[in-house]
Amino acid sequence: MDGFRIIDVTSMVSGPSATMLLADQGADVIKVENPNGGDHTRSSANTQNGFSANFLNNNRSKRSVALNLKEEPAKKALLKLCEGADVFIQNFRPGVVDRMGIGEADIRAVAPDIIYVSICGFGETGPYAAKPVYDPLIQALSGLATVQAGSDAERPRLVRTILPDKLTGTVAAQAITAALLARTRTGEGQHIRVSMLDTIIAFLWGSDMGSQTFIDKPFPQQNAASFIDLIYETVDGHISVAVQSDREWQALTRAFGKPEWLDDPRFGTPALRQENIDDRLNLTQEVLRTDTSAKWLKKLEAEDVPCAPVLTRSQAIEHPQVAANAIVIETEHHLAGGVRQARPAAVFSGTPVDIRRGGPALGEHTAEVLAEAGCSPDEIAVLTGGAKDAAE
Repeated sequence: MDGFRIIDVTSMVSGPSATMLLADQGADVIKVENPNGGDHTRSSANTQNGFSANFLNNNRSKRSVALNLKEEPAKKALLKLCEGADVFIQNFRPGVVDRMGIGEADIRAVAPDIIYVSICGFGETGPYAAKPVYDPLIQALSGLATVQAGSDAERPRLVRTILPDKLTGTVAAQAITAALLARTRTGEGQHIRVSMLDTIIAFLWGSDMGSQTFIDKPFPQQNAASFIDLIYETVDGHISVAVQSDREWQALTRAFGKPEWLDDPRFGTPALRQENIDDRLNLTQEVLRTDTSAKWLKKLEAEDVPCAPVLTRSQAIEHPQVAANAIVIETEHHLAGGVRQARPAAVFSGTPVDIRRGGPALGEHTAEVLAEAGCSPDEIAVLTGGAKDAAE
């Protein structure tokens, strides 16, 4: 992404996570923030030297410009930044950017071939379009909370991470790269619209919406799956075990010392094992409760049964496989101090990712970026209130 410039007026997680992914891949992401507090995640809990973990983990590799877009000089400066940019991305509630004067028509007037990206919660039309939105509301409306419960009849449950926010960021980043590729072929920019609701329903369809797939044969999902997950108790903790094929099923019976399960008519084929999934998983749990996690993992691994320990967050980052992947990195943030983060997940053989900087201080690069855009020292002084660039 080196050589591409992205003007980012998003905040919170969905937009910032999208642009951080592209910034880590080399894009010059200019994060435009309100001078009065900046991105809302800057004020999140868990801070070090004035930087919240939430902000740092969604905003590295970017430069920050502080502009009050309610003021005309700042809006003009933003449009000047857009003149040489490839992407403009915003996640205001539908209709807000047009009232602010930074809608697609406004931006395209100065950058005709720009990729304009709008991220929202429920969508740009319909009865929920103008409603305020947070991640749990999307989990509720999309059906994800019911999927997480395991049954339409059970109490819905939230996924205990902001999956809609983060997945929307990933979808937006992929869409941006696709639109940039299309532009190299057509010479034309376009408007990308991504909603959290669309993202999650599309995400669920690949594995959790089978009951709704055949138009003439819908059925209640609670009749289609087990209400038991694949986390099992052992004497001293928990492990996960998952078997699908006949080979894996046979290997499991050997590891458990239960050859009689092979003759059980409930479990003779993959289809029967799925049909009688609750019986099968309950039997598996009864066996695993009889010994320690380490002993069961050793027996299961010896038979090549898919299995893994269930770890806490602090245990996970110390696990030998995580260490072998070198996914957890430690860096020295220029202001916040020592920081531990996950590197970008994709590993490129020819264009390795270079994390150029940690999350920026609010307005840290304002003077620098405005000067690059052609603003005069007097204009910059007006926009910054005469303050020196924090990067100087």
